[in-house]
Amino acid sequence: MRDRLEELQSQGLAAIQQAEAEEGLRAIEVRLLGRKGEITSVLKSLGTLPAAERPLLGQLANEVKQGLAEALQARRSDLQALAMAAELEADGFDATLPGDPLPGGGVHPVNQVSRDLEDLFQSMGFQIADGPEVELEELNFDALNIPADHPARESHDTIWITPPDQRGAGKQGVVLRTHTSPVQVRALRRFGAPLRVVAPGRVYRQESLDATHEHTFHQMEGLVVDRGVGVPHMLHAMNTLIEGVMGRKLETRLRPGFFPFVEPGFELDARCPFCKSGCGVCKNSTWIELMPGGLVHPNVLRACDVDPEEFSGYAFGLGLSRIVMLRYGIDDIRWLMSGSLSFLRQFHP
Repeated sequence: MRDRLEELQSQGLAAIQQAEAEEGLRAIEVRLLGRKGEITSVLKSLGTLPAAERPLLGQLANEVKQGLAEALQARRSDLQALAMAAELEADGFDATLPGDPLPGGGVHPVNQVSRDLEDLFQSMGFQIADGPEVELEELNFDALNIPADHPARESHDTIWITPPDQRGAGKQGVVLRTHTSPVQVRALRRFGAPLRVVAPGRVYRQESLDATHEHTFHQMEGLVVDRGVGVPHMLHAMNTLIEGVMGRKLETRLRPGFFPFVEPGFELDARCPFCKSGCGVCKNSTWIELMPGGLVHPNVLRACDVDPEEFSGYAFGLGLSRIVMLRYGIDDIRWLMSGSLSFLRQFHP
C-alpha cells in the first residue's frame, strides 16, 4: 500500500503540472480525491490492514491527499493568472502606464470667503472666535437684549431643541443658534473690554426657501468694544471688509434698522449685480441686504459685565452666504448647501 500511495502521489503531481486548463484540473481532482477517487479508496481500505500498520499508513495517506490538494490549488491559481495576463495583453493593457489622475479636492466657496475675511480682519487687529451651534437661550436671546415676547423667539423663526414650555423649572431653553452673536457675548465675558473680535459660522432659521433664504446659512459677526468708539468707526470697518472680500468697490447704501442688541441700528445694502431693474435675488428692489450693524446696546454691555459709562462699541452681522453669492455670481443661495459636486467643481480645478 505504501508503494501504491507513492505511485499515486508521483503520477498525480505530474498530471497536475501538465494540466493546461481548469477542466483538466477538475478531472484530476475527481479521479484522485473524489468520493470514488483512488486516494479515497486507499483510505477506505486501511481497515483491512494489521493494526500495527494502520497509523503510519493512515498518516502517509493523509499527507499525500493534502499535498495533492495544495498542488491543485497552486496550479489553479497559476492558470487563472495566465488567463488574466493573456486577456489583458489581447486588450492592449499596459500595467506600466500611469492610471487616470484622481480628482482633486478644493475649498468650498463659503470657506474661501470666510478665510479671506479672517485674514483681512486679523490684519486690522481682530481676533477670530468660535462657539457652539447648539446654544443656550440666554446667550442667543437674553444677553443680546432680545425680550421674551420678541417674534424671533417663536418656533416659526427659531429651531428649538428644548422649547421654553419643556425646559422645566430653573432650566434654559436650547436652540440651534439663529445668529453668531452669542459668540460675541462669550468672547466679551471671557476677555472683557477692550476687544476686537469676529465670529464666522453656520446658523439656522425656520425659513421659507427661495433664492435668497435657506434654513442653514453662514454669517460673520464683528464686535469692537473700546473707549470712544462711534458710528464712523463702524462704517469704516464695514466698507473696508466689503471692498476687501469683493476685490472692488460696490455701490452701497446705509439705512436705519432696528435690532434689540444695537442702538442706533443700521442696514448696509449693496446694489444687485444680477439685474438693473429688479430680479428674484433682490426681490425686485435692485438692492441686496448684506449686513445689519449699529452701536452696542448698553444692556448688552451690562450683560457681559462691561460698564457702558466707560466703554462703547459697535457690532455688525455680515451675511457671509450673500457675500459669496455676490463674489462668484451665484443667483441662488440653496446651491451653497446642496452638496452638488457639479456646482462645487466650478470653484477649483
